[in-house]
Amino acid sequence: MKKVLSLPESMKDVRTHYCPGCGHGVVHRLIGEVIDELGIRERTIGIAPVGCAVLAYDYFNIDITEAAHGRTPAVATGIKRVLPDSVVFTYQGDGDLAAIGTAEIIHAANRGENITVIFVNNAVYGMTGGQMAPTTMVGQVTATTPMGREASSTGSPLKISELLAVLPGAVFLCRTAISSPANINKTKQAIKKAFRVQLENKGFSLVEVLSPCPSYWRLPPGEAAKWIDEKMVPVFPLGVLKESDNEGDDTCVKK
Repeated sequence: MKKVLSLPESMKDVRTHYCPGCGHGVVHRLIGEVIDELGIRERTIGIAPVGCAVLAYDYFNIDITEAAHGRTPAVATGIKRVLPDSVVFTYQGDGDLAAIGTAEIIHAANRGENITVIFVNNAVYGMTGGQMAPTTMVGQVTATTPMGREASSTGSPLKISELLAVLPGAVFLCRTAISSPANINKTKQAIKKAFRVQLENKGFSLVEVLSPCPSYWRLPPGEAAKWIDEKMVPVFPLGVLKESDNEGDDTCVKK
């Protein structure tokens, strides 16, 4: 029988700790496949912060280090500057990147640090109990917004990719989803593009992935995938938000 699917060399064959239907496992595999296809496994260093992905080192067959909550871009900056020939990526959730780590991600992008950021946005704090996150949508029910988030008291969800798009150091910004096979394929291509930007020494790249959290959305996995398309995508539109060669003022922002 012909073998049509195998575990990427950049991943370990271990049991997952993620909840059923969680999107992290899908994103992990996409990153592993991209690293293998680009032939950069021995050069790649990943950084994971506090959050659901804190145990990323259990899954990737590459060098992985941890960072304090929100400080992942700072650690990535240090590693990349000391080891410029390495391929450095951060793997961050919305609570980490868009809350305690907001300053770090903005300044890393503004400086044009030559790193790749994978930003998993599930609009909720997954590790600590399903509380409201910076990306929680208006009206969304969470552990700390039982009646739904109210913009009048807690503001509106942060659109990190749009915020970073105005910074000259940000070269490639793309928002994708893993709500369907087609979207998963697009996510993989976006991740590969982001790594290539770094390999070509162009500067900062980020892929924002809309990902399900069935446990704290209180939905079955299948319904959670539909919820991304029906509820999240209208608030966080998919597509390339910025693609620039980082030369002059070529900062085309695309819908």
